[in-house]
Amino acid sequence: MVGPVPSAAALASDGASCVRAPGPVAPELTSLEQHTDVNHRDVKGGGARAAVFGVSDGLVSNVAIVLGVAGAHPNASLVVLAGMAGLIGGAWSMAAGEYISMRAQQELFERELAIEEAEIGRRPDDEAVELAAIYRERGLPPGLADEVARELMRDPERALAAHAREELGIDVAELGSPVQAAASSLVSFALGALVPLLPWFFTGGSSALVATVTSAAAGALVIGAALALFTGRSVVRSALRQLLVSGLAGAVTFGVGSVLRGSL
Repeated sequence: MVGPVPSAAALASDGASCVRAPGPVAPELTSLEQHTDVNHRDVKGGGARAAVFGVSDGLVSNVAIVLGVAGAHPNASLVVLAGMAGLIGGAWSMAAGEYISMRAQQELFERELAIEEAEIGRRPDDEAVELAAIYRERGLPPGLADEVARELMRDPERALAAHAREELGIDVAELGSPVQAAASSLVSFALGALVPLLPWFFTGGSSALVATVTSAAAGALVIGAALALFTGRSVVRSALRQLLVSGLAGAVTFGVGSVLRGSL
């Protein structure tokens, strides 16, 4: 049996946390929040995402540097020097890039929100009509859509949150933290880059080379599995892909280093 259509007050209480989704709305749904479009980009803090991708980048890039230098000149001191340069330079580069990217995104969102807030203050009736039209497109009866829009527009903060989500795909409470993302990138890149370099602090030659390959392979599998949590893809497939990419990067640079060994 199909349940009753929810009241405008109930819908309005959830409406500020909804994201616009295409297609008709089933009448038995009891909240607009159930229609959230999972395809909208995530604009939350960014720390966890930056950490996982940072450690992946750190591992791949320093595997290439360490094995490349080891292939050309397997002196432990030289490998450590090159690896540390890659770790420090890469970590700060990643942090700077993440900060600038997140800050620019945050400023863009803030600008769009300021424009929307000004429109709500200047033309509240027109904005209510616009919001109601969105809800009608999603399947609400015209009268109920109008009532929900009017209810939301009574509170400027809720009105802005609703318009931001419905029109822009922005959660006003989750604009991201550039500092958090940058710090996560710096630390995680350094940790990932340390994995293939660590054996060279204690040994050298072929034993350090084998230890680097082994630790890097294990790290790649773990990182690939962690990335699957963000992409929603198969853990096995993601882990094997990370292993393949890391292995290919290390093999290519080690081969180039080996070819250049005689000329150094």
